Amino acid sequence: MKQFALALFLLLSGTAHAETLRLLTEEYPPYNFSENSAVKGASVEQAELMMKALDAEYSLEILPWARALSLTENQPWTCLFTTGHDEERDKRFKWVEPLLADRMVMVRKAGSGVNPSNIEDAKRFTVGTQRDDFSFNFLKKNSFPKIDLAADMETTEKKLVSGRIDLMMTSEKTFETMRDQGQPLESALVLEGKLYGFACNLNLPDEFIAKMQAELDTLIANGTQDRIFAKYGLRPNR
Repeated sequence: MKQFALALFLLLSGTAHAETLRLLTEEYPPYNFSENSAVKGASVEQAELMMKALDAEYSLEILPWARALSLTENQPWTCLFTTGHDEERDKRFKWVEPLLADRMVMVRKAGSGVNPSNIEDAKRFTVGTQRDDFSFNFLKKNSFPKIDLAADMETTEKKLVSGRIDLMMTSEKTFETMRDQGQPLESALVLEGKLYGFACNLNLPDEFIAKMQAELDTLIANGTQDRIFAKYGLRPNR
């Protein structure tokens, strides 16, 4: 009885052990990637600083994107990043953003001559992306007839370089990083802007979402986000 009373007191007083927030991500350098058994990247560093400031218990793991998206939608106390925020996803999650503000871009293999003048013209080509990525939603919404799906962005990139697809979709900053690392890629068509952030399960308490947002806002306001971007060779969110 005493043990029950103590447990009830802790629960009511708000001092009971807090939930562990499960942070999921994917292999998507330079924002999130694995290296020597550690998870690193520009978004990962922001997430870690936010969790430290909140003194929050959390776990961090890399999973295939489609699986991570499904887990986040169905498991409480779970967030997924770096996630593109679009109309299709808006009501499915609670959002903390921006970890990144960027434009979408269609990328071609250097020298391929694939040169769409606009979105309608791009429909002549086979466009690659990964399953359940925001870019897949964009392609579906705009009725692209030839969509090549892969499990991850790395596979899509390999298909592009080998000539198996004509174009791939990614963020402009990610394309610039790949290009600067020596990948034979060129921008073919710049598309709309997009915010990327944490997509969190709808059951995550609003109070905790607000605290996460406040900490991210602080990283942006004090220049920490820009310094992290510079460390990874990325332009600021401006």
